[in-house]
Amino acid sequence: MSTKDEIAQTRARMQKAVEDLRRELAGVRTGRASLSLFDGIHVDYYGAPTPINQVASMAVPEPSLVTIQPWDVSIIGAIEKSIRASDLGLNPSNDGRLIRIPIPPLNEERRRELARHVHKVLEDHRTAVRNIRRDANDDMKRHLKNKEMSEDEERRTLDEIQKLTDEFIKKLDEIAKAKEEEILTV
Repeated sequence: MSTKDEIAQTRARMQKAVEDLRRELAGVRTGRASLSLFDGIHVDYYGAPTPINQVASMAVPEPSLVTIQPWDVSIIGAIEKSIRASDLGLNPSNDGRLIRIPIPPLNEERRRELARHVHKVLEDHRTAVRNIRRDANDDMKRHLKNKEMSEDEERRTLDEIQKLTDEFIKKLDEIAKAKEEEILTV
């Protein structure tokens, strides 16, 4: 495998870490109603854990309200139970056909807690990028040891991998900073 292929593969893996951070932070509550809050919640649907959006239609009719209308009304209780069991701190209510979930405004303590959670998720993803860098560096050292590349080529490639790492960690930091500002803004 050429060094260009190695670098392209490393870039692709780091990009996946960035996308995963975006996806994970989309589920963090900001005080406004968002359907992405429910992405991680699964309902027991005939014995199989199924995402809510696959068993019901979901809508945001108001900035502080989410409605969920199951296609099969017999699972309305299971959906309600799953939402209550999640760590979102939401209190759904139903009228037999439709589940209404008011999204309460966040208090200061909860905002700080969510900001700490964002930092923890960010650090996990920074570690993932650093592990990808370590794997790529190990590959380069192995290529040098097997005499598949010169020392100069290895040094250039290691420098390029470090630049990639810095670039992607900066992207992760920017995404987390934007999310933190969104959470802390009243």
